[in-house]
Amino acid sequence: MTDNPIQWIAAALFALALAHTFAAKQLERLSHRFPRHAGFFHLLGEVEVVFGFWAIILVIFMAFFMGGLAALEYAESRNYTEPLFVFVVMVIAASRPVLWTVTAATRKLAQLAPVRTCVAMVWLGLAAVPLLGSAVTEPAAMTIAALMLAPLAFRTDIPASSKYLALGVLFVNISIGGTLTAYAAPPVLMVASAWNWDSAFMFQNFGWKAALAVLVNATLATLVIRPHLKDAPADMQDAGRESIPLTVVAVHLLLLAAVVVFAHHPVVFLGLFLMFMGYTHAYARHQSPLILKEALLVAFFLAGLVVLGGMQRWWLQPIVSGLEPIALFLGALGLTAITDNAALTYLGSLIQGISDESKYMLVAGAVAGGGLTVIANAPNPAGVALLKRGFTEETVSAAGLLLGALLPTSVAALALLFL
Repeated sequence: MTDNPIQWIAAALFALALAHTFAAKQLERLSHRFPRHAGFFHLLGEVEVVFGFWAIILVIFMAFFMGGLAALEYAESRNYTEPLFVFVVMVIAASRPVLWTVTAATRKLAQLAPVRTCVAMVWLGLAAVPLLGSAVTEPAAMTIAALMLAPLAFRTDIPASSKYLALGVLFVNISIGGTLTAYAAPPVLMVASAWNWDSAFMFQNFGWKAALAVLVNATLATLVIRPHLKDAPADMQDAGRESIPLTVVAVHLLLLAAVVVFAHHPVVFLGLFLMFMGYTHAYARHQSPLILKEALLVAFFLAGLVVLGGMQRWWLQPIVSGLEPIALFLGALGLTAITDNAALTYLGSLIQGISDESKYMLVAGAVAGGGLTVIANAPNPAGVALLKRGFTEETVSAAGLLLGALLPTSVAALALLFL
């Protein structure tokens, strides 16, 4: 326990932020009920704003109790590399040349399948792209998959239950699909260096199990949503627009690859991003509008989670360190729903003398639970930002996501626990 009042305040604000994520849909409805204050309620109803908003409240409280300088020092002591990287990789991965290339390749594969092209594309979007996340990182995979699937599986005329299942599958598959390597999944990155886990170790102990779970989940979701898919939206080619020169595509792909390689060096990847912005301006005729707003909101969400989450160590670490392996797996699975899974595994990496079995159980539980809520895994806010237009009132219900993710989470947990 702690006798530090600011830590109790931080825990209370964290709890309020969690409650806020579940109430976002209701706040969005209030914007229609009270049109005079619609802007205010619409702002608070944006899931991506939640943690950034409460992080600002926390810093204000810290300034009041500890002084402005101490509050500023705390805010500046946080590591914002992940929010910055997610912002950069979202914008580049969603650019027209990158998305056009991936979609065209996916369509070619889908046309070879013995089912309707739109059905095969949905399956590939839920299975192949999340596994691609082990190469291009999870945030990039989430961005590409969400933009590919939006006109296919997340249309407003598709039943909400089917969409929430597909969303849960996408989030879970992204979370576990990045475990084939040691650098793509944030919760793995937190421990890979400390525990000497390389990509060979990850594939042998996590990757193949995760891949099987991804295939099962994608198949189940595709079967459920299949009756509602239409062939027409599957034609996602740039009809009526000139083809994109290979040189433009190559530059975009090279910049994306370079950003992934230097994902832990913000000075480098931000410099590459500025180069990307200049290039897109120079060749604007081959571009669609960049998703700067969506990416900035996601970065704001993650930065807020960094600020708020940094004050939760005092109660989280004793829980993690005091559990036996199986209990640790189940505990990590549940705690991931209310904390970022990377923060959870980072706390585990600080525990002295933790057994190899406990290390596995901690990470397995953290990645298996990565689809339960918006905050469970860093790429999830990106998926919400890009897919929410397909849901009622353009808002993703936290309860709907939780229910939709229960089945794919169970499949992932069983695969990682028993295979």
